[in-house]
Amino acid sequence: MEKLKSNLTNMISVLTGISLFAGVALGLMYSVTKGPVEASKMEKAQNAIREVLPAFERLDDPKSFEMENVGVLTVHKAYDGADRFVGAAVESFSNNAFNGEIKVMVGFDGEGRITNYIVLDQKETPGLGTKMVDWFKPQAEVRGSLVETIFGFRVKTEARKSSVIGKHPGKDKLTVSKDGGEIDGITAATISSRAFLHAVATAYAAYANNPDILTDAQSGATTAVEDDEKNKQDND
Repeated sequence: MEKLKSNLTNMISVLTGISLFAGVALGLMYSVTKGPVEASKMEKAQNAIREVLPAFERLDDPKSFEMENVGVLTVHKAYDGADRFVGAAVESFSNNAFNGEIKVMVGFDGEGRITNYIVLDQKETPGLGTKMVDWFKPQAEVRGSLVETIFGFRVKTEARKSSVIGKHPGKDKLTVSKDGGEIDGITAATISSRAFLHAVATAYAAYANNPDILTDAQSGATTAVEDDEKNKQDND
């Protein structure tokens, strides 16, 4: 078999063939993996919805809401066996976190109170901003130290007021206490705390389908975030 001559035409032909083969291979790979990837995402979303909502029997098709100056949020409404509305799970986010965007799933009952939340994605500083995963849930019981146990005394410590569970974003002031709100932010991670609470406020605005609900949360947080950006060493 005659060896191909090394010239420009042959080189272009070979490269074109390789490119076409690679393109076809990638296309086939995408078509093969697209289904499982989408199924995995759907399963993850379904698990998150079930974790943040009260027991339910069925979900409506997810609805997307375009929030002005925020973006698109997805709302999953849930119903019991008697077809009564029991709550909604909202996929929300904030771009104001210390290291960019955070994504959360927030559950609300039929009256608008927060039932639970899950942090879907975040890139905050380990040991600081990452504490948002459970910081804003009910505080676990604090056990006494070994010395306290031996000598039978307890050092009185004030429980932090950081949980948003059971709170109503339309009635309670869910901003960090540093900004005059009701919630104690994560120690040394104020930017992350503000971003999380802003994502919760955004979720509730989509749940209630009322963008005006965001006004108070944004007006207090925007200036605070700008100040923090100038002095990040005091945060995470």
